[in-house]
Amino acid sequence: MARVARRGASSFGPRWLERRLGELLPQFPAVALCVAFSGGADSTALLAALAALRRPPLKVRALHVDHGLNPRSRSWSAHCRRVARALEVPLTVRTVRLARRRGESLEAAARAARYGLFGAALADGEALLTAHHQDDQLETVLLQLLRGAGVAGLAAMPAVAPFAAGLLVRPLLALRRAELLAWLAAEHLSWVEDDSNVQLHLDRNYLRARVLPVIRERWPAAASTVARSARHAADAQQLLDALGEADAARAASGAMLSAKVLRRLPLARRRNALRYWIAAAGLRVPPTSRLEQIATVLLAAREDAQPLVAWEGASVQRQADLLALRAAAGAAAAASANGPLGELTWHWRDASSCVLPGPCGTLALEVDAHGPIDLDALPPSLTLRARRGGERLRPVRGGPRRALKSLLQQARVPAPKRAHLPLIFAGERLIAAGDLWLDESVQADDSRPRRGRFVWSAPP
Repeated sequence: MARVARRGASSFGPRWLERRLGELLPQFPAVALCVAFSGGADSTALLAALAALRRPPLKVRALHVDHGLNPRSRSWSAHCRRVARALEVPLTVRTVRLARRRGESLEAAARAARYGLFGAALADGEALLTAHHQDDQLETVLLQLLRGAGVAGLAAMPAVAPFAAGLLVRPLLALRRAELLAWLAAEHLSWVEDDSNVQLHLDRNYLRARVLPVIRERWPAAASTVARSARHAADAQQLLDALGEADAARAASGAMLSAKVLRRLPLARRRNALRYWIAAAGLRVPPTSRLEQIATVLLAAREDAQPLVAWEGASVQRQADLLALRAAAGAAAAASANGPLGELTWHWRDASSCVLPGPCGTLALEVDAHGPIDLDALPPSLTLRARRGGERLRPVRGGPRRALKSLLQQARVPAPKRAHLPLIFAGERLIAAGDLWLDESVQADDSRPRRGRFVWSAPP
């Protein structure tokens, strides 16, 4: 349901936002901006204030993701379209069907899918703007504290961070939500309310509804003071990263680390170097207990023992004097059999985009009057999986069937891209290899009224 805010004073507005973006983005206003637009109060204030600047060469667009989790999600998408049209801002709406990993909460799966789509949609050098504010930062710090997070977790959300092919920018972190609501009231702007925000079984909702009101009653400035603590933690984390990089570099032997060099470090620096080494490889940092085992038991073992410490997604093994880091045995075996993609079912009529696991990116089916695909030839359910060997398709109408391996070799597709390439099947028939080749069985000619194209966006 749409709501209208009550009137009140606010320091927020287009000029405030202009100054803040100038501080965060040295190229502003000569930089492309994409607003993550949910239709809620916060993102509505961000998008409306940005649109009100109306200053060339400002280039602004918006992106809305429909997770399909709420019965009213389509009406929210329609609301976002109306708002964007009124503000004269181009809007793209993406739908996604969630695929939850084992043990993953619905909230975490939705966030991963949302940011997967954002990353795939971001152009080179473009900045994705989100409407996180000071109250969000307070919630994040407290949740991280309750989960036993380290310095990196307590640093919470940075104002600017690298993201996909561009940047992730949070220009509103210095503002309280009340300031945004006051500005919305003054501008007579409405927004949608997500009724899942009152579901208290979700940690963030419980904190917001039951805990924070009591904290603010005793400490009214809690949001600003905790945000200051988060900035201190972020500064500390930068120093820890620099120290970890230097220590890991001194211990490095190719991609491995010397146990002998690591043992010379004090225990705290040893843990920090290991944490940096693992994170820099793009793997999940182990929980505290596993990291402690690596830093103590594994390093103290005999050279011929070859001990191993494993956790979700990765493992470290001692090989003589060296520590080797690799994907966990189970993950490696699965990758060997099915690639990182595994196998997924995609109901493309319900969700025009599909966020793929791990490093495989996003696959979308876009309606295009001049596209090569005959949409009427596609079954409602498609199967996505990685290469297994022996796949063939007929990429030229009336031509011979070709081995996919041969096509990839002739096109000189890099090996990492081949490993992540999603293959699209109708039943057992291969109909497409990502957005590279299309089987004749689904190719459109000029007579076909409904046409489209696959677009595969692999993350960098």
